[in-house]
Amino acid sequence: MSDDGHRHDALAEPEWPVIESETEYETGWFTGGYDLVEQPNGTTKRYYWAELATAVVVVAVQDDSVVFVEQYRPTVRETQFELPAGIVERGESFTAAGERELREETGFAAGSTALLQDFWVATGLLRHRRGFVFATDLEPVDPDLDDNEFLSVRSVPVSEVLDVARSQPTNDATLEGILLAREEDLL
Repeated sequence: MSDDGHRHDALAEPEWPVIESETEYETGWFTGGYDLVEQPNGTTKRYYWAELATAVVVVAVQDDSVVFVEQYRPTVRETQFELPAGIVERGESFTAAGERELREETGFAAGSTALLQDFWVATGLLRHRRGFVFATDLEPVDPDLDDNEFLSVRSVPVSEVLDVARSQPTNDATLEGILLAREEDLL
């Protein structure tokens, strides 16, 4: 677990021997490095990785609509229409983090939450877990945006939500959240 104040899941014991593990870059947002690994044929190779804090994505439903946020993402230089999301703080469950992020970003408090699923993301490069939380029974509260959050809250009718999630520009977390909730017959 990292000392940056964010929860990171512990890695499993390696099946292939790790000769060395080096951290080459650290910021408050991510850590990057490599593991020098002995492969099954006896050769060695550096497998590069970036570690991100564990995150939560919230599928929040109110009055047959799903709550979205619209915000500019400088990394891809596009305004994204996406589900509320954020970092899971140390000691928080996915559902507690989902409730907090929903309240902070959208101004809605969830009366009920449930974890849809959590999993490793982009395992060829990232050490990053993401959990998806379903939230209902929403009540308006005052939002509490972080200093770097400039977003607008929008509602999308459940009947249109998959089309909206698939429209460009889109992102993996939004599409995954909508598909998981639909698979569970929640949308």
